[in-house]
Amino acid sequence: MSEHLNNPLCQLTIKNKIAYVALNRPQKLNALNMSMFYAIKKVIRRIKKDRSLRVVILHANGDDFCSGLDIKSVMQRPVNAFKLLWKWWPGNANLAQIVSVGWRQLKVPVVVCVHGRCWGGGLQIALGADFIYCTADASFSIMESRWGLIPDMGGTVSLREKVKLDNAMALAMTADEFSAQQALEFGIVSKICGDPVKEASFFAEQLKQKSPDALASIKKLYHKAWHKNDGSILAAETWLQWKIFLGNNRKIAVKKQLGKTDEDYR
Repeated sequence: MSEHLNNPLCQLTIKNKIAYVALNRPQKLNALNMSMFYAIKKVIRRIKKDRSLRVVILHANGDDFCSGLDIKSVMQRPVNAFKLLWKWWPGNANLAQIVSVGWRQLKVPVVVCVHGRCWGGGLQIALGADFIYCTADASFSIMESRWGLIPDMGGTVSLREKVKLDNAMALAMTADEFSAQQALEFGIVSKICGDPVKEASFFAEQLKQKSPDALASIKKLYHKAWHKNDGSILAAETWLQWKIFLGNNRKIAVKKQLGKTDEDYR
Protein backbone atom coordinates (compact mmCIF):
# COMPACT_ATOMS: atom_id res chain seq x y z
CA MET A 1 0.00 0.00 0.00
CA SER A 2 1.34 3.44 -0.92
CA GLU A 3 0.28 7.04 -0.42
CA HIS A 4 1.40 10.02 -2.48
CA LEU A 5 1.37 13.61 -1.27
CA ASN A 6 2.72 15.59 -4.17
CA ASN A 7 4.04 19.05 -3.55
CA PRO A 8 5.65 20.22 -6.81
CA LEU A 9 8.98 20.94 -5.07
CA CYS A 10 9.14 18.27 -2.36
CA GLN A 11 7.33 15.03 -3.05
CA LEU A 12 6.32 12.58 -0.33
CA THR A 13 5.49 8.95 -1.03
CA ILE A 14 4.63 6.60 1.83
CA LYS A 15 5.07 2.92 1.07
CA ASN A 16 5.05 0.06 3.56
CA LYS A 17 5.72 2.41 6.48
CA ILE A 18 8.69 4.04 4.74
CA ALA A 19 8.51 7.72 3.78
CA TYR A 20 10.28 8.51 0.51
CA VAL A 21 10.91 12.24 0.16
CA ALA A 22 12.16 13.64 -3.16
CA LEU A 23 13.51 17.13 -3.77
CA ASN A 24 11.97 18.09 -7.09
CA ARG A 25 13.38 21.17 -8.79
CA PRO A 26 15.65 19.36 -11.25
CA GLN A 27 15.62 22.09 -13.90
CA LYS A 28 17.40 24.33 -11.34
CA LEU A 29 19.69 21.57 -9.97
CA ASN A 30 17.33 21.38 -6.97
CA ALA A 31 18.64 24.76 -5.81
CA LEU A 32 16.71 26.12 -2.84
CA ASN A 33 14.26 28.95 -3.41
CA MET A 34 11.79 30.21 -0.80
CA SER A 35 9.00 27.91 -1.96
CA MET A 36 11.29 24.91 -1.58
CA PHE A 37 12.16 25.86 2.01
CA TYR A 38 8.46 25.98 2.88
CA ALA A 39 7.75 22.73 1.02
CA ILE A 40 10.46 20.82 2.90
CA LYS A 41 9.26 22.23 6.22
CA LYS A 42 5.70 21.10 5.43
CA VAL A 43 6.82 17.56 4.59
CA ILE A 44 8.84 17.29 7.81
CA ARG A 45 5.77 18.35 9.81
CA ARG A 46 3.64 15.80 7.97
CA ILE A 47 6.08 12.99 8.74
CA LYS A 48 6.37 14.02 12.38
CA LYS A 49 2.61 13.58 12.84
CA ASP A 50 2.49 10.08 11.31
CA ARG A 51 3.24 7.56 14.05
CA SER A 52 2.97 4.64 11.63
CA LEU A 53 6.19 5.57 9.81
CA ARG A 54 9.38 3.66 10.61
CA VAL A 55 12.08 5.15 8.33
CA VAL A 56 12.53 8.20 6.10
CA ILE A 57 14.54 8.08 2.86
CA LEU A 58 15.38 11.49 1.43
CA HIS A 59 16.60 11.72 -2.17
CA ALA A 60 16.31 14.03 -5.19
CA ASN A 61 15.07 13.94 -8.77
CA GLY A 62 17.31 14.99 -11.64
CA ASP A 63 21.08 15.00 -12.06
CA ASP A 64 21.96 16.57 -8.70
CA PHE A 65 20.89 16.23 -5.09
CA CYS A 66 20.97 19.98 -4.42
CA SER A 67 23.36 22.67 -5.67
CA GLY A 68 22.66 24.98 -2.73
CA LEU A 69 20.77 28.21 -2.29
CA ASP A 70 19.24 29.83 -5.36
CA ILE A 71 20.88 33.15 -4.55
CA LYS A 72 19.32 35.16 -7.38
CA SER A 73 15.82 33.93 -6.59
CA VAL A 74 16.05 34.32 -2.82
CA MET A 75 17.79 37.70 -2.85
CA GLN A 76 15.37 39.28 -5.33
CA ARG A 77 13.43 40.39 -2.26
CA PRO A 78 15.46 41.56 0.78
CA VAL A 79 12.61 40.48 3.07
CA ASN A 80 13.45 36.84 2.24
CA ALA A 81 16.63 37.02 4.35
CA PHE A 82 14.46 38.07 7.28
CA LYS A 83 12.03 35.21 6.63
CA LEU A 84 14.87 32.67 6.55
CA LEU A 85 16.68 33.91 9.66
CA TRP A 86 13.82 35.05 11.90
CA LYS A 87 13.10 33.01 15.03
CA TRP A 88 11.15 33.63 18.22
CA TRP A 89 13.82 32.15 20.49
CA PRO A 90 17.61 32.04 19.86
CA GLY A 91 17.95 28.28 20.43
CA ASN A 92 15.06 27.35 18.15
CA ALA A 93 15.47 26.57 14.47
CA ASN A 94 14.54 29.23 11.93
CA LEU A 95 13.23 28.43 8.44
CA ALA A 96 16.75 28.05 7.02
CA GLN A 97 17.75 25.65 9.81
CA ILE A 98 14.59 23.55 10.01
CA VAL A 99 15.26 21.98 6.58
CA SER A 100 18.37 20.41 8.16
CA VAL A 101 17.72 19.92 11.88
CA GLY A 102 14.09 19.02 11.17
CA TRP A 103 15.25 15.59 9.95
CA ARG A 104 17.44 15.20 13.01
CA GLN A 105 14.49 15.98 15.28
CA LEU A 106 12.30 13.24 13.83
CA LYS A 107 12.02 10.17 16.05
CA VAL A 108 12.54 7.75 13.16
CA PRO A 109 15.85 7.05 11.38
CA VAL A 110 16.50 9.24 8.33
CA VAL A 111 18.71 8.14 5.41
CA VAL A 112 19.67 10.68 2.76
CA CYS A 113 20.70 9.49 -0.70
CA VAL A 114 23.06 11.85 -2.52
CA HIS A 115 24.11 11.93 -6.17
CA GLY A 116 25.68 14.65 -8.27
CA ARG A 117 26.21 17.98 -6.58
CA CYS A 118 25.55 18.33 -2.87
CA TRP A 119 26.72 21.87 -2.24
CA GLY A 120 26.03 24.61 0.27
CA GLY A 121 22.46 24.31 1.48
CA GLY A 122 22.24 20.87 -0.10
CA LEU A 123 24.98 19.58 2.18
CA GLN A 124 23.35 21.31 5.14
CA ILE A 125 20.14 19.38 4.42
CA ALA A 126 22.03 16.09 4.05
CA LEU A 127 23.84 16.63 7.35
CA GLY A 128 20.47 16.63 9.10
CA ALA A 129 20.01 12.94 8.28
CA ASP A 130 21.21 10.10 10.48
CA PHE A 131 22.91 8.31 7.58
CA ILE A 132 24.29 9.62 4.28
CA TYR A 133 24.56 7.24 1.31
CA CYS A 134 26.04 8.58 -1.92
CA THR A 135 27.19 7.60 -5.39
CA ALA A 136 30.89 7.48 -6.20
CA ASP A 137 30.62 10.54 -8.45
CA ALA A 138 28.89 12.75 -5.88
CA SER A 139 30.60 16.01 -4.98
CA PHE A 140 30.30 18.07 -1.82
CA SER A 141 31.06 21.60 -0.70
CA ILE A 142 30.44 23.84 2.30
CA MET A 143 30.06 26.69 -0.14
CA GLU A 144 28.69 29.62 1.87
CA SER A 145 31.99 31.53 2.25
CA ARG A 146 32.04 32.07 -1.53
CA TRP A 147 29.15 34.47 -0.95
CA GLY A 148 30.70 36.03 2.14
CA LEU A 149 28.43 34.06 4.45
CA ILE A 150 28.74 31.32 7.06
CA PRO A 151 27.00 27.92 6.93
CA ASP A 152 23.89 28.80 8.94
CA MET A 153 21.32 26.10 8.09
CA GLY A 154 21.91 23.88 11.12
CA GLY A 155 24.37 21.47 9.52
CA THR A 156 27.03 22.53 12.02
CA VAL A 157 25.11 20.58 14.68
CA SER A 158 25.85 17.34 12.84
CA LEU A 159 29.21 18.34 11.34
CA ARG A 160 30.80 18.64 14.80
CA GLU A 161 29.97 14.97 15.40
CA LYS A 162 31.47 13.77 12.14
CA VAL A 163 34.53 15.86 11.26
CA LYS A 164 37.66 16.99 13.10
CA LEU A 165 37.68 20.68 13.94
CA ASP A 166 40.60 21.63 11.66
CA ASN A 167 39.13 19.76 8.70
CA ALA A 168 35.69 21.30 9.24
CA MET A 169 37.13 24.81 9.38
CA ALA A 170 39.25 24.25 6.27
CA LEU A 171 36.25 22.95 4.30
CA ALA A 172 34.09 25.89 5.39
CA MET A 173 36.76 28.57 4.94
CA THR A 174 37.94 27.49 1.48
CA ALA A 175 34.53 26.37 0.14
CA ASP A 176 36.46 23.77 -1.88
CA GLU A 177 34.65 20.89 -3.53
CA PHE A 178 35.50 17.42 -2.23
CA SER A 179 34.73 13.98 -3.57
CA ALA A 180 32.60 11.14 -2.25
CA GLN A 181 35.74 9.27 -1.20
CA GLN A 182 37.02 12.32 0.68
CA ALA A 183 33.61 12.73 2.31
CA LEU A 184 33.80 9.10 3.44
CA GLU A 185 37.28 9.65 4.86
CA PHE A 186 36.16 12.81 6.67
CA GLY A 187 33.30 10.85 8.23
CA ILE A 188 30.55 12.85 6.53
CA VAL A 189 29.31 9.98 4.37
CA SER A 190 28.19 6.63 5.77
CA LYS A 191 28.45 4.57 2.58
CA ILE A 192 29.34 4.90 -1.11
CA CYS A 193 27.17 2.73 -3.34
CA GLY A 194 25.94 2.39 -6.91
CA ASP A 195 22.26 2.86 -6.08
CA PRO A 196 21.84 4.76 -2.78
CA VAL A 197 18.03 4.61 -2.79
CA LYS A 198 18.07 0.85 -3.30
CA GLU A 199 20.66 0.42 -0.53
CA ALA A 200 18.69 2.72 1.77
CA SER A 201 15.50 0.78 1.10
CA PHE A 202 17.21 -2.48 2.03
CA PHE A 203 18.53 -0.87 5.23
CA ALA A 204 15.06 0.49 5.99
CA GLU A 205 13.56 -3.00 5.72
CA GLN A 206 16.13 -4.18 8.27
CA LEU A 207 15.25 -1.34 10.63
CA LYS A 208 11.52 -2.05 10.29
CA GLN A 209 12.10 -5.42 11.98
CA LYS A 210 13.21 -3.64 15.17
CA SER A 211 11.04 -2.02 17.81
CA PRO A 212 10.29 1.59 16.81
CA ASP A 213 10.49 2.56 20.48
CA ALA A 214 14.02 1.14 20.68
CA LEU A 215 15.13 2.93 17.50
CA ALA A 216 13.66 6.26 18.64
CA SER A 217 15.33 5.94 22.03
CA ILE A 218 18.69 4.98 20.50
CA LYS A 219 18.55 8.04 18.25
CA LYS A 220 17.67 10.33 21.16
CA LEU A 221 20.24 8.78 23.50
CA TYR A 222 23.13 8.89 21.06
CA HIS A 223 22.44 12.46 20.00
CA LYS A 224 22.46 13.46 23.66
CA ALA A 225 25.54 11.38 24.41
CA TRP A 226 27.57 12.91 21.56
CA HIS A 227 26.37 16.48 22.09
CA LYS A 228 23.41 17.98 23.93
CA ASN A 229 23.63 21.73 23.38
CA ASP A 230 22.19 22.03 19.88
CA GLY A 231 20.33 25.23 20.74
CA SER A 232 23.49 27.22 21.40
CA ILE A 233 24.84 26.30 17.94
CA LEU A 234 21.59 27.29 16.22
CA ALA A 235 21.61 30.60 18.09
CA ALA A 236 25.26 31.30 17.21
CA GLU A 237 24.69 30.49 13.52
CA THR A 238 21.84 32.97 13.28
CA TRP A 239 23.51 35.74 15.30
CA LEU A 240 26.75 35.58 13.32
CA GLN A 241 24.92 35.40 10.00
CA TRP A 242 22.91 38.53 10.81
CA LYS A 243 26.12 40.40 11.61
CA ILE A 244 27.72 39.26 8.36
CA PHE A 245 24.61 39.86 6.26
CA LEU A 246 24.38 43.48 7.36
CA GLY A 247 28.08 44.17 6.70
CA ASN A 248 29.82 45.55 3.62
CA ASN A 249 32.10 42.55 3.06
CA ARG A 250 29.17 40.24 2.38
CA LYS A 251 28.05 42.54 -0.46
CA ILE A 252 31.58 42.66 -1.85
CA ALA A 253 31.81 38.85 -1.72
CA VAL A 254 28.61 38.48 -3.74
CA LYS A 255 29.90 40.89 -6.40
CA LYS A 256 33.23 39.05 -6.53
CA GLN A 257 31.47 35.70 -6.95
CA LEU A 258 29.42 37.15 -9.81
CA GLY A 259 32.56 38.65 -11.40
CA LYS A 260 31.29 42.20 -11.01
CA THR A 261 34.08 43.75 -8.90
CA ASP A 262 37.74 43.58 -7.94
CA GLU A 263 37.15 45.66 -4.82
CA ASP A 264 39.19 44.71 -1.77
CA TYR A 265 37.50 43.56 1.40
CA ARG A 266 37.31 46.16 4.14
